[in-house]
Amino acid sequence: QVQLVESGGGLVQAGGSLRLSCTASALTLRSYGSYAMGWFRQAPGKQRDVVASISRSGSRTYYADSVKGRFTISRDNAKNSLSLQMNSLKPEDTAVYYCAAGLNSYLTGLITTGAGFTSWGQGTQVTVSS
Repeated sequence: QVQLVESGGGLVQAGGSLRLSCTASALTLRSYGSYAMGWFRQAPGKQRDVVASISRSGSRTYYADSVKGRFTISRDNAKNSLSLQMNSLKPEDTAVYYCAAGLNSYLTGLITTGAGFTSWGQGTQVTVSS
């Protein structure tokens, strides 16, 4: 099973930016390009929700309405990495952010629910102060 490690979280003022990164390893049976990827977040007392997802090829992306126009998901299959550029951050973006991977048969297929992902990182805290 692929292992995922997130980095880049921290404390930022409202209106600021952060870039999260996720690196995949333990890719013994499947290459990184076999996985659709996603970012989720979970605020205290709330369920874990999808933030953004990206297809295996990187050609298709999905964003939650709350982050459209502010966040950008991208991937580098040569480096087994996933990124989330977060701009114009708001206090309501405060949460633990998780990277997730799910096998997908289609190069352009998207996974937009947690049930579709089988591997998860440990999470990185993002705190946006007002």
